[in-house]
Amino acid sequence: MKEFKSPNESRVSITELMLPSHSNFGGKVHGGHILNLMDQIAFACASKHSQCYCVTASVNRVDFLHPVEVGELLTLRASINYTGKTSMVVGVRVESENITTGEKRHCNSSYFTMVAKSIEGKSSNVPGLLIENEQGIRRFARSKRRKEEAFWRDTQFDASQFKMEDHLPQLQDENIKINLK
Repeated sequence: MKEFKSPNESRVSITELMLPSHSNFGGKVHGGHILNLMDQIAFACASKHSQCYCVTASVNRVDFLHPVEVGELLTLRASINYTGKTSMVVGVRVESENITTGEKRHCNSSYFTMVAKSIEGKSSNVPGLLIENEQGIRRFARSKRRKEEAFWRDTQFDASQFKMEDHLPQLQDENIKINLK
């Protein structure tokens, strides 16, 4: 296995026609179906980079920017943005295309943290990322920052560290009623 790999070595894309069986009650493609496709391509990209079976550890923010219509082509692209010791952040971009007009729309982007696993099920080391341009540095730095912010959020609201009085002032204008006993 190589010590470092470029994002191009594991980049993958898929295009799939959206069928009526993929629709929700509103007649649009179900968000859960799109998330399933995103998870599959993140798995393929991470497995290609690590040469290991990979599991999804977390998904960082999924914003559905535009609905996807039945009959449109959905293209998903994935590449490695960050590598740790055993984990990788896979950036996934989703675009829809109206096959009659050719109009393309960015539907969403998300970041999947994937962990490489050995045959025994233990976390396995992954090749580092060979960055060859400014965009790669930007993506790596952004993923590193996102990871640090998630750690900060998780520890700030840990039950053993949480101080209610620090947060009460910012809750005053929210749609809640506090009735402490």
